[in-house]
Amino acid sequence: MCTFPNEVPPEYFSPLEPSGVRVDRMQRPELMLGTVEYMVPKEYWGNVPVGLRWLFLIDVSQESVTRGFLEASCEGIIGALYGGSSDDQETQDQNTRPGKLPAGSKVGIITFDKEVHFYNLCSRLEQAQMIVMTDLNDPFLPLSEGLFVDPYESKHVISSLLTQIPTLFSHIKNPEPALLPAINAALSALEQTGGKMICTLASLPTWGPGRLFMRDDGKGSGTDAEKKLLTTDHPSWKKTANKLSESGVGIDFFLASCGGAYMDVATIGHVAAVSGGETFLYPNFHSPRDVLKLSNELSHAVNRETGYQALLKVRCSNGLQVSSYHGNYVQHTFGSDLQLGSIDADKAFGVVFTYDGKLDTKLDAHFQAALLYTTASGRSNANTGYKAASKVPDKSHKDIRAGLTERTINILAGYRKNFSLSHPPGQLVLPENMKEFAMYILSLIKCRAFKAGHETSDRRVHDTRMLRSFGCNELALYLYPHIIPIHNLRPEDGFANEQDQLQVPPALRASFSRIEEGGAYLVDNGQICLLWLHAQVSPNLLEDLFGPGKTTLQSLDPNISSLPLLETHLNAQVRNIIQYLSTIRGSKSVTIQLARQGIDGSEYEFARLLLEDRNNDAQSYVDWLVHIHRQIQLELGGQRKKEEGSAVASGVENSLSGLSGFRPPYW
Repeated sequence: MCTFPNEVPPEYFSPLEPSGVRVDRMQRPELMLGTVEYMVPKEYWGNVPVGLRWLFLIDVSQESVTRGFLEASCEGIIGALYGGSSDDQETQDQNTRPGKLPAGSKVGIITFDKEVHFYNLCSRLEQAQMIVMTDLNDPFLPLSEGLFVDPYESKHVISSLLTQIPTLFSHIKNPEPALLPAINAALSALEQTGGKMICTLASLPTWGPGRLFMRDDGKGSGTDAEKKLLTTDHPSWKKTANKLSESGVGIDFFLASCGGAYMDVATIGHVAAVSGGETFLYPNFHSPRDVLKLSNELSHAVNRETGYQALLKVRCSNGLQVSSYHGNYVQHTFGSDLQLGSIDADKAFGVVFTYDGKLDTKLDAHFQAALLYTTASGRSNANTGYKAASKVPDKSHKDIRAGLTERTINILAGYRKNFSLSHPPGQLVLPENMKEFAMYILSLIKCRAFKAGHETSDRRVHDTRMLRSFGCNELALYLYPHIIPIHNLRPEDGFANEQDQLQVPPALRASFSRIEEGGAYLVDNGQICLLWLHAQVSPNLLEDLFGPGKTTLQSLDPNISSLPLLETHLNAQVRNIIQYLSTIRGSKSVTIQLARQGIDGSEYEFARLLLEDRNNDAQSYVDWLVHIHRQIQLELGGQRKKEEGSAVASGVENSLSGLSGFRPPYW
């Protein structure tokens, strides 16, 4: 990579084969694999590594209690730690290791409303002891022993506490949670060791230092005032976010927007983004419908591969330079390592390289991403591999949409001018390897992060931050959903073939013109999985899917989140397909949401995902291609007047550079 000759250490020496390669290359992972991990010596340790400490911050305020979010959260944490609900714990073998947490992991629990409550979970106790911290202005750690415990040794104490918490706070019901003091108190417990927080919240935190206010009155959508709603200037929250990252602590938020209430995701989610965590948003949270999704995503967040106290450095060959990074991290000065409180298997980063024209065309160009981090089991590792992703610029949404269109025209016009002169002048020519490029750009224009028209600031911010941390496959699915017809499945669909590969039916293009009368469709974009049912769907199909007596759309439970386990062939097929969909997405759980034509409000979401149609305050795919083609012809003739948003085209250039790595859409 550096082209500098190094002398091989004696212990690394190996004889060569006649072809000139090392004899031991197959036994050297660093010579054969794209990603390798090394245990690093003590001189690279920032702190003495210990097993990952998990600290659960649970909102016990009035909204959390009355909406059922508190009970669902406690059940979800029990499932994440021990692999089942509280009822299942009574029948589990007491000698089995709980969940998937590695040996050495520790667990702690804090609850908060107007006060912050710590719990002594020592295994010698019959039940947990609560200690209340009332000083919100100067948070401190009220106990030094028993806060973090082995989840196996203290299983009876932890399970009992989580089962009792909903009842314990059902009669208190403080309406205003003090979130920032709770986070700062939790940080004081993790500051010396690093770790990971999991925080639940069901209402805007309006109490204590760092209290937040209703900033979004719904009148700023589409105006310059909207930009202020998409960022935070709150100094206390920014200070806490930076301190979390510097201390090697990450935080994941599980936010239940009950009734679609404003949560200020821009401010709260900033803490998760800077610390390397994630925000899970449940708009219009309804416990009977969303409890399974919440439980699954809590379990995934706890049990996925996670590290902390991380530093990331990207290197490249001479002739190339790293010009910028994009994602969720802290970088104090340009050129320094990226600092991450935590890192997990679902995160990605974007890197933009510049070319200075000095590359040797006879040699390969090399890229290396080196990640120094502490594993969940308490081991300091260095990971090397390859990364590429995209950038989401910080501009007004109108400018972003115009800039995306402008850049698309420039790219395709440049290709038409330099590489396709043999085609007729009036023909739209797309590069062979980028035929889906225009569709992805239109989908990006239509996504919640950038779309025109009204959209709540919480949803915009949430989707924008997701775009910053998506990998290529997850981003491709988000931009162009998987639409699978289930009313005309072949008998073999949904089952393994002779090669033990699941046979998945071909997906449809995202247009209502492809929807059949009487049809039933699974629509998955990696964040939500809709089961759309036409008004004239067959009663036999409904019975095969949902069970005897379910012959009309009105007879179906609108809160259903999974299919019942039936012995019908269709039911097994669809359940297998849904299970397959869970393997091609990131951190979001696959739970179905009914969208019955003419009945459910979720049908609007189905229409929004038909991205080739005219919707989301943007053109259809065909009309957009016509517009692009016309502008390309004007560009080639030197007659095109630049669009108003062209000034920001260079600002979105890097966001397009990552799109060429997408997999083709499902058509």
